[in-house]
Amino acid sequence: MRRLALVLVLACTVAFGLSFAADAAREPALIRALLITGDDVSAHPWREMSESTRQTLVESKRFDVKVCEDPHILESATALKAYDVIVFTIYSRQITSLPGEAQENLLNFVKNGKGFFVQHLASASFPKWEEFGKLCGRKWVMGTSGHGPRSVFKANVVNKEHPITAGMEDFTTDDELYAKLQGSGEINVLVSADSDWSKKTEPLLFTLNYGKGRVVHNAFGHDGKALSTPSVKKIIARGAEWAATGKVR
Repeated sequence: MRRLALVLVLACTVAFGLSFAADAAREPALIRALLITGDDVSAHPWREMSESTRQTLVESKRFDVKVCEDPHILESATALKAYDVIVFTIYSRQITSLPGEAQENLLNFVKNGKGFFVQHLASASFPKWEEFGKLCGRKWVMGTSGHGPRSVFKANVVNKEHPITAGMEDFTTDDELYAKLQGSGEINVLVSADSDWSKKTEPLLFTLNYGKGRVVHNAFGHDGKALSTPSVKKIIARGAEWAATGKVR
C-alpha cells in the first residue's frame, strides 16, 4: 500500500513538473532591453529619469532590463547581440561623438531587425552625426529646437490604430512640450500637441522603419514626475515592446 502511495505521489509530481514546464514554454520570453543612460543637462535629473523608465519596463513584466551609463557600449557588436531593443535616454555633454565602429554597430543593430527607442533630449546626442538624426526620425538641434515653460498640457492621440496607442485616449501631462524638432524623413505620428511656443502642432510620439528594424521616438519625459503620467508609462512599455518585436501583447 505504501509503495502504491509513493508511486502515485511520484507520478503526480512528474505530471505537475511537466505541466509547469509546458506552461513556462508557452510564456513568451522576456524582451531583452539595454537602457543606455548617463550625464545630461543640469535641468534633467537623469538618474531619476533612468530609474523611472527602467521601473516602467520592469513593471510591465515584458522586459529583462540591463542599464549602462556609458554609450561606448555601442563599440561592442558582441555585447549588443544579447539585446532585442536599445532604450536610449542619454544626452551627454561630455560624449559628443562616437567612434565609427560604434556608429556602425548601432545602425546595423536596427537595420538588421531590432529596435531603437529614443526618449526626450536623447535625440540631441552626437550633433555632427547626420545619420543619427535620421535614425531618430526627428532630432533636437540646440539653438533651433525648444519649448515653452514646463506646464500641464493636452496631448492628442492622433493614431488609435497603431499597437502602441490602440485604445488610448487624449491625455494631460505635466511636462515640457518639445517643439521644432528637425528632420524631413517620413514618420508615423501617434501623439501630438499644440505648442504655444512654436504656434504649431508638434509630434511628440512617432515611429519609423529603419532597414528591417523599428524606431520609436518619445519626446515626453522631463523628469520622474513627467514619466509617471499613466499614459506616458503606457507609451514607454508599449513603445519599447513594439520596437523590439513589431507587436504589443
